[in-house]
Amino acid sequence: MDAVHTTLWVVVLLVALALLFDFMNGFHDAANSIATVVSTGVLKPGQAILFAAFFNVVAIFVFQLSVAATVGKGIVQPGVVDTHVVFGALLGAITWNVLTWYYGIPSSSSHALIGGIVGAVIAKSGAGTLISTGILRTVVFIFVSPLLGFLLGSAIMLAVAWAFRRVRPSRVDKWFRRLQLVSAGAYSLGHGGNDAQKTIGIIWMLLISTGYAATADKSPPNWVIVCCYASIGLGTLFGGWRIVKTMGQRITKLKPVGGFCAETGGAITLFLATAVGIPVSTTHTITGAIVGVGSTQRASAVRWGVAGNIVWAWIFTIPASAFVAAVAYWVSLQIF
Repeated sequence: MDAVHTTLWVVVLLVALALLFDFMNGFHDAANSIATVVSTGVLKPGQAILFAAFFNVVAIFVFQLSVAATVGKGIVQPGVVDTHVVFGALLGAITWNVLTWYYGIPSSSSHALIGGIVGAVIAKSGAGTLISTGILRTVVFIFVSPLLGFLLGSAIMLAVAWAFRRVRPSRVDKWFRRLQLVSAGAYSLGHGGNDAQKTIGIIWMLLISTGYAATADKSPPNWVIVCCYASIGLGTLFGGWRIVKTMGQRITKLKPVGGFCAETGGAITLFLATAVGIPVSTTHTITGAIVGVGSTQRASAVRWGVAGNIVWAWIFTIPASAFVAAVAYWVSLQIF
């Protein structure tokens, strides 16, 4: 078989691996979209999954491909990426996702992918070939996205509490059970819009490096966009129930009004990040928003030990996935 056809088959296999990562992203992060709406009893689990998956896919019509451009062209210098780097990055991210899903830890699929790219690139050519501005923006938003989610979640909760202070709690609960459908839909829209684009970005990176797309192209092929949004939607359909329990009940107990405020704060954060092309963690964002809502009641309403364990998982995500990716890069040299 000649080199062109060999490369083509390698590219096909790596695209399939990327779509598997995208599927796992939806599977792993479905909890972020539906944990609050399930834990408050607004929707049954099956209904919530369908609801979230629908809005994950609808996001294809809403957002520009700014995040895909950042991942595809803004993390690594042109000419450095090859099939070995992409294989290492994806394997590092998938391995970390599987481990954190198994132990019910809501970590970041997004940062696992970025860590995977960083680890594989460093293994190939050193840190000097990374684009510092793209890496820095992503790292900064590890802290900014949960903080912004926290501030927005708590601010919206305080505003709602003041606005409805004279309304009977039973009536407030009834209204916000309906409004939570709006906030959950918005959050799922933001989840699909930001997370599907990360996989679009790495496939685009792969196609450019192998000559199946031009560096000058302003957007990836349409089939890549459709496949990635479909994959994350399918992943959400399969859910991630281990993490739903952590997100929906173990951090703090939520009522419909609290779920609405957390989802709205998280959705605003995701919409802003996606608009400016920053790949953020939906996990970090909704966790920050949930903690913010819980903290407006009283500090003891938040189980800080659980929240602390989640933060440690955040800290280890990039270096852990980078290490696995570096090992996978060296292994791939012996395979491809």
